[in-house]
Amino acid sequence: TARTENFLRGNPSLDDTIRRLQAFEKAGADVLFAPGLPDLASVKTVCASLRKPFNFMVGIRGKSFSVAELEAAGVKRISLATSLYRVAMTSMLEAAREVKDQGSFGYLERTVATPDIYSYLRS
Repeated sequence: TARTENFLRGNPSLDDTIRRLQAFEKAGADVLFAPGLPDLASVKTVCASLRKPFNFMVGIRGKSFSVAELEAAGVKRISLATSLYRVAMTSMLEAAREVKDQGSFGYLERTVATPDIYSYLRS
């Protein structure tokens, strides 16, 4: 996987991003990746400019789209980055704040039972 971070590192040029991805493609990269693209139109433009599969990273607020939208734009691979970890940590902090601030354990009513977690992971 070849990655260009233009939109994460202060060079928000779609043309330069595409040039870099095409250079990686020409050098033999199997999958291409440009996190932080600003909108779905940019994702579509990037995908249309490449022959190799494009990976989209979910996890940046305001810059994540549905699986159907990404597929329609030409995305072939979706990575979750740290998004699942961050949602788990958000829930943990909310539960800890409830215990600390309210002295209650209402968060338990919103949890998934351990056997249900295991069942899902096996499917």
